[in-house]
Amino acid sequence: MLDLADSTQLLRLLAEPTRLRLLLLLIDQPMTVAELTTVTQLTQSRVSSHLGRLREAELVQDRAVANARFYSVDVKRWHHDVRPLWGALLDTLDDAVVHRDREHAAAIVRQRAARSSWVESVAGSMERQYSPGRTWEAMSRALIELLDLGDVLDIASGDGVLAELLCRRARRVTCLDRSAAVIEAATRRLADEQNVVFEIGDMHALPFENASFDQVFLLHALSYSDTPLTALREAARVLRPDGRLTLATIGRHEHESTVAAYDHVNLGFEVDELRGWLAQAGLEVIDCAERAREPQPPYFRLITASAGKP
Repeated sequence: MLDLADSTQLLRLLAEPTRLRLLLLLIDQPMTVAELTTVTQLTQSRVSSHLGRLREAELVQDRAVANARFYSVDVKRWHHDVRPLWGALLDTLDDAVVHRDREHAAAIVRQRAARSSWVESVAGSMERQYSPGRTWEAMSRALIELLDLGDVLDIASGDGVLAELLCRRARRVTCLDRSAAVIEAATRRLADEQNVVFEIGDMHALPFENASFDQVFLLHALSYSDTPLTALREAARVLRPDGRLTLATIGRHEHESTVAAYDHVNLGFEVDELRGWLAQAGLEVIDCAERAREPQPPYFRLITASAGKP
């Protein structure tokens, strides 16, 4: 937790308009002092001075690329008590100067890209950039070849997107969803796959015998649960010894109106909360952590976890 002195120092840093402008620019893409000077129309010495303060506070990082030094912001590296404050600020900030800064920065980055190779222009932010054939789907389909999944249960499977990815590396994939319409769509999508079966059912009362599956996936399923511990206990029940549960869900948030449109019945979870429930379900937690933050408002956080059955 932040003490009073640390909190005061942080608020002073964020209260200065220039430092806040720089942080907002650097969270989008790495930039040099010269580029930041062009965008903000401030003197180089002033920009450098503020960057120095932000770097001392470990809010900004810098690295050398060829003959230039690029500054960037990686919120995941910030102290965990700072991130909620930053997220609340981003959720409510709407200012003409900020919008103008971002437009100018985007133009400068495009000009930079035109002067260098594509790889050089996106160094440090490749995961946010597109190039032909280089997509998250392509990467997922390549990495899935490393797996030997056995019998798989996909809880809250939707229309079978995950099952389509997994079925080539599984002995059998069972798609379970409470919606008959969704299961019908999954059946159409995977009609040619002989090792995929479909069930209509409730994650809180799975229609399967104990120890039926080697792998259970709960990807974004818990957002639709009023009693997540019950769902986790059911998932653990149908796992075989040495089986693995994999889940992904969003972190605790305050955007009820946003998620209501997607029929979510809760406002996300905390990492420690999920760890505790997995242990109560009789599973050994292998990993449980916040892994990503969406780049667009309202900046939902993604938690992933895996746990094994003894």
